[in-house]
Amino acid sequence: MVNASSEFRSGEEISYDLRSPGRWVVSHLLRYPWLPALAALFSLANNIGYSGLQVLVGKGFDVLAKPGWAVAQLAAVALLMAGAAVLNGTAGIGRNLSFELLAQRIERDSRAELYSSLLGKSQTFHSSARVGDIMARATNDVHFLNLMFSPGLSLIMDSCLTAVVPLVMVALIDPRLLLVPCVFIVFLVLTVWEYNRRLNPATDEQRGKFGELNASLADALEGIETVKANLGEEREIKRFVEGAGALRDLYIRIAKMQGKYWPLLVFAVCWGLGFLHALFLWRSGGITLGQVVSYMLLYNGLRFATFISIFSFNLFQMGLSSAGRVLETINAKSDLDENPSGRSARVEGRVEFRDVSFSFTPAALGAAPKGAETAYCGDDPSREGSPVLKCVSFSVEPGQTVAIVGRTGSGKTSLARLVNRIFDVGSGAVLVDGVDVRDWSLESLRSQVASIEQDVFLFSRSIAENIGFGVEGAARGAIVEAAKAAQAHDFIMGFDKGYDTEVGERGVTLSGGQKQRIAIARAFLVDPRILILDDSTSAIDSRTEDEIQKAMRLASEGRTTFLITHRLSQIRWADRILLLEGGRLADSGSHSELLARCEDYRRLFARV
Repeated sequence: MVNASSEFRSGEEISYDLRSPGRWVVSHLLRYPWLPALAALFSLANNIGYSGLQVLVGKGFDVLAKPGWAVAQLAAVALLMAGAAVLNGTAGIGRNLSFELLAQRIERDSRAELYSSLLGKSQTFHSSARVGDIMARATNDVHFLNLMFSPGLSLIMDSCLTAVVPLVMVALIDPRLLLVPCVFIVFLVLTVWEYNRRLNPATDEQRGKFGELNASLADALEGIETVKANLGEEREIKRFVEGAGALRDLYIRIAKMQGKYWPLLVFAVCWGLGFLHALFLWRSGGITLGQVVSYMLLYNGLRFATFISIFSFNLFQMGLSSAGRVLETINAKSDLDENPSGRSARVEGRVEFRDVSFSFTPAALGAAPKGAETAYCGDDPSREGSPVLKCVSFSVEPGQTVAIVGRTGSGKTSLARLVNRIFDVGSGAVLVDGVDVRDWSLESLRSQVASIEQDVFLFSRSIAENIGFGVEGAARGAIVEAAKAAQAHDFIMGFDKGYDTEVGERGVTLSGGQKQRIAIARAFLVDPRILILDDSTSAIDSRTEDEIQKAMRLASEGRTTFLITHRLSQIRWADRILLLEGGRLADSGSHSELLARCEDYRRLFARV
């Protein structure tokens, strides 16, 4: 069972049970059923070897207790003990390897599933999610799934068998010896159940608090320039220390629960009672002194199960809490679906908006199915999420260049992001070549629409990889030609490593103008049918802008271009201009037409 709504799915995606953290973990486990089965067999053999060794110690004691004992008898017992020890050791190695392999595979699979899910989330999800918390889930929480299995589940299985196998051996010695161990086992099970019941909410809160602390740290580091510029170091330190203190308090709270864990004390008392019971049976002639020794050694095996339970169940509970956080992210609703069965064809470039309204609310961000939207074009402030766009209608013919202008906050960027379905309309429809964009295959649509934003994002990779990001396996020659068209080739060759130069985190080693030219080169290489330029030359000097505009005009030939800009030099060569005011389409036409009839446009032109 997978999340039905996603913008992207890996070709190797596997279905997992997403109904609860426990079911999800089990569905991952069932991908490799032979590993837990093998681990269980090794663990059983390990405990049989261990318990057999304790029984043989008692038998050796009986041999030595007999007058005139034979060396051959003792040698036979010693050989059997050596065999039991070898079985115990080799089976332990096999158990540990099986669990470790299982744990590593589950960590790998769950991290790949989470990463694939994150890539498939809509922009709405990523706009509201805190990067630091997501990183904590993708790294720390996923790693706790590993620890839940190895050593967590490994120790739980081993401790259970360490209790069961010795009890079977005790029963073979004399069933009456089971009295005290069975009473203790009942007490241990009830105590562990109560311990886990109290531990569960604490571990959930602990994992959540860790995510919040990580998110706070990520915010401060990402905005370090703003923090320093506004002398905010003390405030951020105080905020972090308060978060770290809250996390520390949760660790102390859990430590107090562990401190009140009584089974070890009860074990010591019951061990003494068991010894008295065994001596009583020996005095009555029911068992030999060697069997008393074997019984006490077997009973001592329960010490491991008692001691390790507090650690192993804590790891297991932490793993389940982490699984819940990872699953919460995977199950988070994605507003858009990739619609793989939708239209896949070459885009001609005709774009039409029909009574489009849009707002940043769940209902308007794609949650409502097509045809079920409720149109609203008013300005009622009592309505949740006042529309960013209100009943916008226009059409653009293939190959036209359309400039979108308006005051800051008028909805220009939001309008452009509806074309390639970064967001979905709240009401109305956006059509490409006469087909609603929601009926297009998202992969087909976005592969033919390129967008260059004002805030350019570059990956911490080489310049060539950044330019070729949109075309898998792009040839170096094609990358160079795209860079030349974007007027980026000369400055790239000025670096020592040329196109192999690493640009650093978010392109920190490049200027704003250089980053924008690389982004433009990336768009040229994709060769889109629809091109969206969102103030993409804002950080470029006038001389470079003139050169890029020539390349843009050449690149825009034969493709539909949306141009969001405040630069008059770009506005004037557009075939059509859309003027937005307060989310509405106030007017449209050529530059000369709007200048002649539209007062709002003239005021905007005067500012430009």
